[in-house]
Amino acid sequence: MAKTPDQSQIRRKKIDAMREQEKRARRRNKNLAVSLTVIGVFVVLLAAGFVVNRLSDPEPAAVAAGESQYVRADSHKLSVAPDGKVTLVEFLDFECEACRAAFPVVEDLRKQYAGKVTFVARYFPLPGHFNAERAARAVEASARQGKFEAMYQRMYETQTQWGEKQVPADDAFRGLAKSLGLDMTAWEKAYNAPETLERINKDVTDGKALGMTGTPTFFLNGRRLQPESEADFKAAINAALAS
Repeated sequence: MAKTPDQSQIRRKKIDAMREQEKRARRRNKNLAVSLTVIGVFVVLLAAGFVVNRLSDPEPAAVAAGESQYVRADSHKLSVAPDGKVTLVEFLDFECEACRAAFPVVEDLRKQYAGKVTFVARYFPLPGHFNAERAARAVEASARQGKFEAMYQRMYETQTQWGEKQVPADDAFRGLAKSLGLDMTAWEKAYNAPETLERINKDVTDGKALGMTGTPTFFLNGRRLQPESEADFKAAINAALAS
């Protein structure tokens, strides 16, 4: 004859069930947050982003002829419009979930506005993201061998594997560099070179001078955008093209 469970066993089962429900709720909330970024969380996440310390920032570099604090001569251009009429600049952090959510949107826009809009990517690793600066150095080291865009894409495609961790992701980034067929001796040298970090910090300094506090931050022809959807991007771009 089967034993009737005592009250302690019943309570234990109820507690275990409640804990499992809480875990499921947390997972649902996390998935919901990521989904929201795709359809319009850019502004929400920016509002909750890391505040950047502006007290000890160096002065922005002098603006040379043909440059601006939005686009420098050495800024990385993903796509170029021959007429140069419309330029969309993104300051980004490769460990930022909102940036990863914006990535496919930007890629779609690049296809739709090919030859009409110049797309520029600039570094802005946030201090609260443990591997963000390393990721930027990995991308810049790859750029030295003509592989900026390829590594830029790999970073977002693999972000869930190395992001939001408190251990160095150097080995993961080396693996990505190897997968691109890069000269690893040259890549390692660039990855650890002070000049590489200086190059990244030049972008950061410009971003701070422009009032940035989080990522992703977009500027269209020097005007800050706060899009909540891809439709907002298109409306702003179409207006700029028509002006």
